[in-house]
Amino acid sequence: MKKIKIIFTSGLFLILLNSCVQNTAFLGPAITMGTTGNIMQAGIQLGTNEVFKKETGKDALSYISDKVEKDHKKKKFDKKFTELLKDRIKKTRKKLNFTNR
Repeated sequence: MKKIKIIFTSGLFLILLNSCVQNTAFLGPAITMGTTGNIMQAGIQLGTNEVFKKETGKDALSYISDKVEKDHKKKKFDKKFTELLKDRIKKTRKKLNFTNR
């Protein structure tokens, strides 16, 4: 048991301290394996993360964060644009009412 612990700790330090390895790609699966003890689930998570990064160029968290921020900005713009249009419509109606009298 002690040997496994030493090997795991050494491997973890090697991964975390190596500047050539994507640390964040291994961090999620390492936590999954540490908390659940399920190696298969950790391997699937690592594989999914790698495929996702290959397809999008970003890791899953960055990609989702960017999408949420983009949607938030769009909603904020839509709300401001709607308020501007409503204000313009009110002003135009007032002008039309004054000219009809």
